[in-house]
Amino acid sequence: MCASSTQGTLTLVVPKGKRFLLNAVAFEGPCRAGKVNFQIQGSIVAPNNIGAWTNKEMWIHFSDVQGLTVNGGGRIDGNGAVWWKACGSKGCQRPTALHFNKCHGFQLSRLAIFNSPKNHISICSCNGPRVYGLLIWAPKDSPNTDGIDISRSTRVTIQSSHIATGDDCIAINSGSSYIKIRDIRCGPGHGISIGSLGEHGEYSQVEEVQVSNCSFKGTTNGVRIKTWEGGSGYARKITFEGITFEDTKNPIIIDQHYFDKRPTSAMDISKSVQVSDVTYRNIKGTCTDEKAITLACAGGGCTNIVMNNVSIKSDLPNKRSYAYCDNAHGTSSFSLPSVPCLSH
Repeated sequence: MCASSTQGTLTLVVPKGKRFLLNAVAFEGPCRAGKVNFQIQGSIVAPNNIGAWTNKEMWIHFSDVQGLTVNGGGRIDGNGAVWWKACGSKGCQRPTALHFNKCHGFQLSRLAIFNSPKNHISICSCNGPRVYGLLIWAPKDSPNTDGIDISRSTRVTIQSSHIATGDDCIAINSGSSYIKIRDIRCGPGHGISIGSLGEHGEYSQVEEVQVSNCSFKGTTNGVRIKTWEGGSGYARKITFEGITFEDTKNPIIIDQHYFDKRPTSAMDISKSVQVSDVTYRNIKGTCTDEKAITLACAGGGCTNIVMNNVSIKSDLPNKRSYAYCDNAHGTSSFSLPSVPCLSH
């Protein structure tokens, strides 16, 4: 497509009512065309034989394609079950279903994306993309099947979508800023996460994130900030507002002690990503346990944490919800449960 001499608008259509088997494919720019439209009106399905895959890292890859629109009301099926069964708990390289790299201002909308072997959508090094009207689904026990991963991108808008997977509904990773997420239904899954940040002692940064008018049902986590011990950098200017939880295990959580294996001897676990200027406003719902709020901050502390008009109750009969906090500093008003380390 991008090699075409056409300078106007290029359009590729997957016709309605048709189903196509598609191996790994890359659309690489720069393109001469001012606009590129990929209309998926029918269905695209990935190979169900791992040996048939020509690229085990990405399935449908767009790189440096400007003026890109991907939509059409169709369906994308990654046939992830064969990968989950083959890889099991030992893990192996698995492809992302849709990968966008340096595609500034792209639009992705009105599609159903199912059963990616790994994360369903990756947005990397993009400025100004808009994502809306998606249904993203994978079984709740499918491994590492994030809905949307964002990294090294800015001015990203994700809205009006339903995401139900085996991992994070949306994950915001290092190098990302000015992210707006609104009107998302999440669940099952692991919630909406900032991070993880600071893995392997790395410097990470995320700032200017707004998550609003989102609902979580049956999720492991709700709104989460997670950083590795020994990392550095910052996560700041983050707002969670107008959030509803139903049967959520950890509705509000900051975890600065995140690691899935013992730290190495070279890692300075006294260092930490600095978490600051985080606001939780107009939040309500229920949790499956008694602990509704966890603010587990590193030794340097989380600063300017604001809780305002928060009400989260336990689903357990005759049990009251409570908040756990360590090294968190800020203010709380009209919060249930009370957050003891924040001033009232």
